[in-house]
Amino acid sequence: MSESPHLRFFPYEEPYPNQREAMDRIANALDRGQDVLFEGAPGTGKTLSALVPALEHAREHDRTVVITTNVHQQMRQFVEDARAITREEPIRAVVFKGKSSMCHIDVDYQECQTLRDTTRELVETESDVRELEARQRELLAESREGDAGAAESREAVMEELDELEDEIDEYEAANVCAHYRNNLVEDTDEFFRWLFEDVRTPEDVYAYADERELCGYELLKEGMEGVDLVVCNYHHLLDPNIREQFFRWIDRDPSEIITVFDEAHNVEDAARDHATQTLTETTLDAALEELADSDDSRAEAAENVVRAFRDALAETYDDALGFGQRESVGESWEDLSIANEDRRDDLTLAFLRNYEGNGIDTETELAVQLGGALDEEYERRYRDGETTTRTECQTLQVARFVSTWMEEGTELGQYPVVSVRRDGATDEVYGRAELYTCIPREVTEELFDEVAASVLMSATLRPFDVTKDVLGLADVAALAYEMGYPEENRRTFAVDTPPLFASERNDPETQETVSSVLRDAIRFTPGNTLAFFPSYAEAERYHERLGGSAGTGAGADVGSGGGLAGADLGSLYLDGPGEDEEDLRRTFVESDDAALFTSLWGTLAEGVSFDDDDARTVVVVGVPYPHLSDRMEAVQDAYNRAFADRDRARDPGWAYAVEIPTIRKTRQAIGRVVRGPDDFGVRILADRRYTTADMGKYSVRGAFPPEEREELLDVDPEKLKFATLNFYADRDAYDGAPPEP
Repeated sequence: MSESPHLRFFPYEEPYPNQREAMDRIANALDRGQDVLFEGAPGTGKTLSALVPALEHAREHDRTVVITTNVHQQMRQFVEDARAITREEPIRAVVFKGKSSMCHIDVDYQECQTLRDTTRELVETESDVRELEARQRELLAESREGDAGAAESREAVMEELDELEDEIDEYEAANVCAHYRNNLVEDTDEFFRWLFEDVRTPEDVYAYADERELCGYELLKEGMEGVDLVVCNYHHLLDPNIREQFFRWIDRDPSEIITVFDEAHNVEDAARDHATQTLTETTLDAALEELADSDDSRAEAAENVVRAFRDALAETYDDALGFGQRESVGESWEDLSIANEDRRDDLTLAFLRNYEGNGIDTETELAVQLGGALDEEYERRYRDGETTTRTECQTLQVARFVSTWMEEGTELGQYPVVSVRRDGATDEVYGRAELYTCIPREVTEELFDEVAASVLMSATLRPFDVTKDVLGLADVAALAYEMGYPEENRRTFAVDTPPLFASERNDPETQETVSSVLRDAIRFTPGNTLAFFPSYAEAERYHERLGGSAGTGAGADVGSGGGLAGADLGSLYLDGPGEDEEDLRRTFVESDDAALFTSLWGTLAEGVSFDDDDARTVVVVGVPYPHLSDRMEAVQDAYNRAFADRDRARDPGWAYAVEIPTIRKTRQAIGRVVRGPDDFGVRILADRRYTTADMGKYSVRGAFPPEEREELLDVDPEKLKFATLNFYADRDAYDGAPPEP
């Protein structure tokens, strides 16, 4: 039987178990024009399973594969895989990042656009001057030979030259980019030869260009035309405006693009973030200042709208803040409830009360028009060198937001929010209006409809029908592969600790039981232990209870004198918000017999491998439901309304918005260990809700896929140490005598 043609892109000697079948099935689905939902256990080669058939399909149909992730470590893995592929079957690959990470002169996107346009115009004008100068020399020679017509033509050329030289003088006073100018005037063929000799990272491109005073970002955009593979971040695909430009840089119609989404269980939240729109009180104030300086006839109408909305925002959060709450507002945004069941939200009602003008719709449109005119003027001033920075038009931002707020605020899936925070510099409280998008398929459905096909892969995509519903996928091929490594190399325990409901977490007996479980898990693990909690606060609580030092990142050697008599727990590390998690991960994996305490909602819970001795045991403490805020209730309500006809045992809002994403997070966390066929380890879920105990609607065991439920072994808290000891002892994993129970 002949080998599948796509295997020419497989860079290694032999596929993992199930990998060959997955590649064949994905290849067939792509040929049928289907999207693919692909779940594979962690460490089982999902990236190549998707990438190999996608590259073959693209090669055969003259298409480009775009593979995307929101996890930095996965981006590095994509580069390694692409480099391995191109050594077997050469491909032209580009790794793309946003302008902000590649700019040599540190300007924002709008300024960059203006600089680029002005610089190009200057270079084109200089080129025209050189051509005219050559032409006038030719005409001068001809006129000296007696050609009267040449003399007359030369005079017209000289007049045009004078005009162009005046333009150049204006450009010399304008803002231009020297790096981009060098792109246009120098021979850059060598760059493109270098670019495709290997798979270059954005950092490689930046260094190469910086050394030669070129603009690497613009060169990279030029080099993307018709390539085989592009590696990028989510926002290049999920933001409709960026996506349109991005495909244009690749020089492909959407129908000539195959997208591959890694860690695709995150697409839902990422799409929601991209669709959500915000407007701060500071922007409203800046717009009012801008309008006060304008003598345009439309300024009064625009001010009527902007001032009424600004006053309404301040009135709304003042009314929503209860007695003493204003004084307790911190420097992070805090949501206030403004939605109403039977009428428009409080901010809209306050806006309608405060507005005094000749019609909100008419004057909002006039504000948009004026904002557009002001923005064009700011563009001209920056282009002509009258200003050193490109001013953003605040009126345009406000007018567009208010228009969207009024027109779309009552649509299904749009949830109005007002938030407040304290300015650290002024100590003043100010507000923000936000139109929060609850249903992400409003962003993703258009994308999946317009591209040739998409592969969405993750270790936690099931239930597939939920993923399909939430993202708006139509014709789908779904495939799932459980962990192909020997089952005897792992144990998954559901520990019957008290259920860690938020109301029970402060109970002393509950805390002692959980502490004991953690202590036993760490002590009886021959190597490092990962411990995930519902929040950083809970991680810190148990880090301290087990004797860890105060402060994030802290490691403490805890012995018999470290606060837990007789418990040799090694080094205890604590993660926290704002921590350099890559540095912390590196310190942790370089340790022996250490434990790392972190939040399940942090970045270490997914997309990060802890192979072999990097971590042997992983513990998930509690069922880490997200904070059930007004936003989450709005998402539940939107899902209940959008998916009311779905056959789910529980209401779809709860299942789609809360339970399923939470169990996906839990499955991601326990997938951090046992990453290869020879790796082994213990996964611990510490909460009665994971066990077979009858917890009614609070039980979550049934939310796991069937084969993962079958591996869950119930164990009493006091028996965990024996179960862990027996597992590791059977594998001779201890260096010397095992710990004494």
